[in-house]
Amino acid sequence: MLFSFPSMEQRGRKRYCNTVYLLLFIFLVFSSRTTSSASCRRRAVKHLSTAPPSSTPLESRITTKVIIVSIVSGVLTGFFSALALAFLVRCTVKYLKQTPILKGPVVFSPKITPKSLHAALANGIQLLGSDPNGKYYKMVLDNGLVVAVKRLGSLEGNGGSPEAATKSVKRRLQKELELLAGLRDRNLMSLRAYVRESDEFSLVYDYMPNGSLDDVMTKVRAQELELGWEIRLRVAVGIVKGLQYLHFSCEQQILHYNLKPTNVMLDSEFEPRLADCGLAKIIPTSHTSVSCYSAPESSQTNRYTDKSDVFSFGMILGVLLTGRDPTLPFSIEGATGGSLGQWLKHLQQTGEVREGLDKSILGEEVEEDEMLMALRITIICLSDFPADRPSSDELVHMLTQLHSF
Repeated sequence: MLFSFPSMEQRGRKRYCNTVYLLLFIFLVFSSRTTSSASCRRRAVKHLSTAPPSSTPLESRITTKVIIVSIVSGVLTGFFSALALAFLVRCTVKYLKQTPILKGPVVFSPKITPKSLHAALANGIQLLGSDPNGKYYKMVLDNGLVVAVKRLGSLEGNGGSPEAATKSVKRRLQKELELLAGLRDRNLMSLRAYVRESDEFSLVYDYMPNGSLDDVMTKVRAQELELGWEIRLRVAVGIVKGLQYLHFSCEQQILHYNLKPTNVMLDSEFEPRLADCGLAKIIPTSHTSVSCYSAPESSQTNRYTDKSDVFSFGMILGVLLTGRDPTLPFSIEGATGGSLGQWLKHLQQTGEVREGLDKSILGEEVEEDEMLMALRITIICLSDFPADRPSSDELVHMLTQLHSF
């Protein structure tokens, strides 16, 4: 059963008011106790000061000790009470910042309602494809809007208490989804809604009629679709512009972590949009999905930077230029087992770079020069050392200089 919930702002305001009332109550109780203790000490001092002048020296010393002990005990009581109050405030602030675990659909688009999502999920959905992190479905809402749904894999954590680990993952995932829903760029998939069911999340995006770049390149290899150089370059520029937005335009830098053709969606005009930005880092099983698109440093040492995204882009650019499937082994000097990057570097060293281009896109001499330059950019992106790779900002300038955009 799906339910809609109040906005995050309303829930935060309610919890903030309750916390303020609680702290005010504690302060009043503490103040009343402090005032009572002070009154008692004043009465004791007054009583001692009005004592008969015939008090002995021993009684005077006792009176002084009582006053000193009262002052010290009051200071210590106030100090420890302040520490306890500070600890309470710290715990309260930490609790307020904690992302609540929501149930039901959380909707960010005015075209989608929780009721329409519930009805569409109940009526069945069409499977489009899958990857190690989940499955893609096509779904039609009752208002005729067609959306794409990605159901993520299990969110169970590794080690420790499974329930506690899953809660932690859910909170981090919800926080990430709230962040992604606020991203606005023509080359990013807009998150329209998400639904939590048991230990799974379903993400709702706009439906892309041309599917993923992986689907398109599979059709190109099977000669079921022709894809000219101009469209391929447009796809490459759109991808790197999406990375540029994530790396340089966001308030906090966002890394993709899982850039590959299955996560590049194409609209009706073959304009690319990046999907699943940043999700791989918070899905517990994402480390098992290391592929040929992963940078050497991320697969060997689990170190990931914006230059790791650039390596993945270099692999995609290599696929667009060569038309080849990088998951298959490449032959280098008669030996098989090489990667796409190693093969391209070998062609560059032997002066046979042109042999790496997809023959179906070879045409005019000007276009061939552009493709050869793009192939050299690919080789730079596939450098083993992150420092030798260009940034996404520099890549936008390099690729847009090849053609007029």
